[in-house]
Amino acid sequence: MDIVEQFNDYRSRMNEKILASDSLIIKRIFNLDTNAYAEGSLDIRTKELIGLTCSLVLRCDDCVKYHLGKCKEIGLTTAEINEAMGVATLIGGTIVVPHLRRAFEFWEALQS
Repeated sequence: MDIVEQFNDYRSRMNEKILASDSLIIKRIFNLDTNAYAEGSLDIRTKELIGLTCSLVLRCDDCVKYHLGKCKEIGLTTAEINEAMGVATLIGGTIVVPHLRRAFEFWEALQS
């Protein structure tokens, strides 16, 4: 199983368990997250790039993988992804570089 399948399988499996806990707070947080990335004054492409860059700056590898998957799904190009990740690395500083490496690896896996 490749890193994309592994991530998606784990994420789906654990999200099912989390939602099965029937926590109203968690359900509301998941719903808020879903709605935040819906079309609005900003288009979905812009919102996903914002999500990707914020996730890199915050150094959340799972979030980066999730947003890279969404970016692939909606048709963002490697050039667009690389430019956004460059901005995130500039803002976040060199501490972001290890996460940038993993992001590049995951994006390459999504392309294959």
